[in-house]
Amino acid sequence: MSRRPFATILLLVLGALAVGLLALGAFPPAVPPQPVERMLPNERFQSSR
Repeated sequence: MSRRPFATILLLVLGALAVGLLALGAFPPAVPPQPVERMLPNERFQSSR
């Protein structure tokens, strides 16, 4: 067995994290499209009499 199991476990966890981040960057999750809603000022709909 290794003399430093803590360092080996830490190295494995950091490696798995790096692989996970690379996979997420290569295949990002799909973002559902949402309509853009803009607030219009009320003056546009009022009649000027």
